[in-house]
Amino acid sequence: MVEHSPRALRSPGPMLEFLRGRDVLVAGWGVSGRSLIEPLRDIGAHPVVTDGGAKALAEAAELGLEIATTVELEHADLTRFALVITSPGWRPDSPVLVSAVTEGIPVWGDVEFAWWVDQARIYGPVRKWLVVTGTNGKTTTTQMTHSILRAAGIASVACGNIGLPILDALRRNPGPQVLAVELSSFQLHWAPSVRPEAGVVLNVAEDHLDWHGGLDAYAAAKARALTGRIGVVGLDDPVAGSLARKAKARRTVGFRVGVPADGELGVVDGKLLDRAFTKAAILAETSDISPQGPAGIADALAASALTRAIDVAPQFVKEGLAEHKVGPHRTAFVRELGGVDFIDDSKATNPHAARASILAHPHVVWVAGGLLKGATVDDLVEEVADRLVGAVLFGADAPVIAAALARHAPEVPVIALDPGDDADMESSRSQRAEAVMGRAVRAAAGMARSGDTVLLAPAAASLDMYDDYTHRGRCFVDAVTALEDGDIGRAL
Repeated sequence: MVEHSPRALRSPGPMLEFLRGRDVLVAGWGVSGRSLIEPLRDIGAHPVVTDGGAKALAEAAELGLEIATTVELEHADLTRFALVITSPGWRPDSPVLVSAVTEGIPVWGDVEFAWWVDQARIYGPVRKWLVVTGTNGKTTTTQMTHSILRAAGIASVACGNIGLPILDALRRNPGPQVLAVELSSFQLHWAPSVRPEAGVVLNVAEDHLDWHGGLDAYAAAKARALTGRIGVVGLDDPVAGSLARKAKARRTVGFRVGVPADGELGVVDGKLLDRAFTKAAILAETSDISPQGPAGIADALAASALTRAIDVAPQFVKEGLAEHKVGPHRTAFVRELGGVDFIDDSKATNPHAARASILAHPHVVWVAGGLLKGATVDDLVEEVADRLVGAVLFGADAPVIAAALARHAPEVPVIALDPGDDADMESSRSQRAEAVMGRAVRAAAGMARSGDTVLLAPAAASLDMYDDYTHRGRCFVDAVTALEDGDIGRAL
């Protein structure tokens, strides 16, 4: 793929013409911030970068960009800017954003800007957006959607929160016809104009409540995926299912891991069945779905609904789902040792995701901990208590999880680790994190017996100790790989 040459671009058009020759503030120099620079230049705007980190600003300055610190901007006249485009992680109460709103300057997210760039045909014909959101399963569903589109021979790309910025996808030449777009609640909050061809809310559980201020605001952000032609909701999830009544989509359909009613997708006799876009069409065998289990099947139904909404034929749904394989750190089998299976689900970054992971196994030594971000774990522990044979906890909110275990599963042995137990303070953050995970895995192996599963399903975010969930997962895999037979069932 090559990017469009600026010389080949169209005029910004009336919807973006107000940016030509004007300063635009790019708030946040992350992946999304970097993706904004060339499109802004292509439409004749002048980007100015701000970030709370000195290293990020230095990097932007080295690229010849004008920079401004957040402290400078908090006390500056912002009326020089025609627009502020914020990183999705910036909270609405960030001082710079509050100042911009107070001064009447529009604040968009990078997804909102990408939507208008696409609508203005800056990089070719308008694409069809298939939007995926939910507390859990977003990446798997997006990848499944992309796999089905590929099987159908439709030029497409998976982008958004999955890693590739939407603007980078739009700038590809030749460009995609359809975008499989994973969007977080943050991105949707900052993208009120997006109207996808089809959008799905997979599920809604406690997550990012510290950012949104509560579950209602979090669910409202997710519901912005249901504003286009077709809205799709997960009916097995009570909050997601309730959004169908409020959806602004022209038509709303649901899916369930069970027998579907008219207007739904579901499962009958081990087969995915579409009763929403046709009278009845078999789409795939559940045995062909990766990952296996109810969560994987639900994601496959969601991807099927999105692609059927744009008339992808059932045979291509079947082919695409069969070709899809689960990515790393998502219920990934690591190894078997002494009759004990070791599973890496580092992507289970909230209690809802951990629940699905634990319920897939009858006897679990649970490895968990990190940042709960305002979520509670009492309901989770109460539901899975009879499956737990032990728990090893680490990270900032390990005491919270330990307290929930004491209340609802007092018979389950618990080992809570101190980050300083295995690394002195001279060690790097990464070395300390690796040492803690190594001890956690050894402790879990020592609690396990043949027939048990040692499961990394943290139920929490990773950033208190690790670079991200993939770093946490790699540390788990490395520690498991280093185990020996004698580590299984050995009391520590």
